[in-house]
Amino acid sequence: MLQGRSRRGVCKPDDTGWKKRDGMEQDEAWRLTDQLHASTGKGDPFAAAVRGTRMAMIITDPRQADNPIVYVNNAFLAMSGYGRDEIMGRNCRFLQGPDTDRAAVRQIREAVAECRDIAIDLLNYRKDGTSFWNALYLSPVANEAGEVLYFFASQLDVTDRVDAHLKTQQEKEHFEREVARRTHDLREALAAKTMLVHEVDHRVKNNLQMISSLLVLQTRTITDPAARASMDAMLKRVEALGTVHRRLYQSNNVERFDVTEFARDLATDLVRGSGRDDIRLHFDFEAVEVPVAKAPPIALMMNELVTNALKHAFPDGRAGRLSILVAPAEKYFTIKITDDGVGMPVPVEISGKRSFGKRLIETLARQLNASISWQSANPGTAVHVSLPRETAVSSESQ
Repeated sequence: MLQGRSRRGVCKPDDTGWKKRDGMEQDEAWRLTDQLHASTGKGDPFAAAVRGTRMAMIITDPRQADNPIVYVNNAFLAMSGYGRDEIMGRNCRFLQGPDTDRAAVRQIREAVAECRDIAIDLLNYRKDGTSFWNALYLSPVANEAGEVLYFFASQLDVTDRVDAHLKTQQEKEHFEREVARRTHDLREALAAKTMLVHEVDHRVKNNLQMISSLLVLQTRTITDPAARASMDAMLKRVEALGTVHRRLYQSNNVERFDVTEFARDLATDLVRGSGRDDIRLHFDFEAVEVPVAKAPPIALMMNELVTNALKHAFPDGRAGRLSILVAPAEKYFTIKITDDGVGMPVPVEISGKRSFGKRLIETLARQLNASISWQSANPGTAVHVSLPRETAVSSESQ
């Protein structure tokens, strides 16, 4: 589609590097291109090549009013469906239609006005009204004096290519919409799941709090020191589980459990509950999370170990320090509880004297595939708990 008209003497040969053709400005030679009945290969060889090619080509004359078509080959007639007498002398805008991009037309008009090349895809219409995508390449042809004599335009039906591109684009947009819809659905489902799990954790926490209250009331009625101590130990285990569910209820992640924050809360609560303000707590934490299913047994194990340290490491009002380390090692997730108390006379293994607490620790260790060792800390005792890495995930690796 060629629009606009170049003014003689405005464009110079060096401005845009126009193509020149010796003798093109000679009227007699150029008129050969309009002698369509002439034999191919005779007369002007340029005209013969244009006539013989299967690519649609036209030539317009910007020196005439409205830049009319002065030559059209048979390939263009076949592509557009128009007869030669319907095309000659007309501007190419007759190929435009209702969905032709006005911005593309404006670019062509500007290229003609500025006497420069342009390559652009344009939606055009055939005589029968059907549309096709036209890959237009337009170039000015000037004489040695710099006067634009003609515009040469090659055109190619690229409907299949453009349709394939548009189909790909539509499929991409459909896919993106579908992904966005599914993502929205998943987020809503996750939000609903999170709310449900939080509600369950909240109710479990409340129930455990109720059980703790009942245990407290029952303990007050017991006069036997051993039985009272057993009830008190059971109360601490229930409270440890309550702390787990409180942290789960407060967390935004319903699938992971933060061991470090739990250890801080547990130790602080146990020391405060013991009434021992002479025991200092020290924490050495690297953020580690475990699957929620692992939280209760880890909580009970830590409760037993910290309670045992508070009960046996600092007798007779002995002051001291209790350190808790939680960190991911190369192959294991490690918990280390160290006190500077009275220590052990000899190393004690889990397989030694089997109190209820130690039997519970053994059971929890088997459940978690964990290993536990007691060592002298000189002074005090250090307890190492190691769990396989698949049990715990460092927040840095997520």
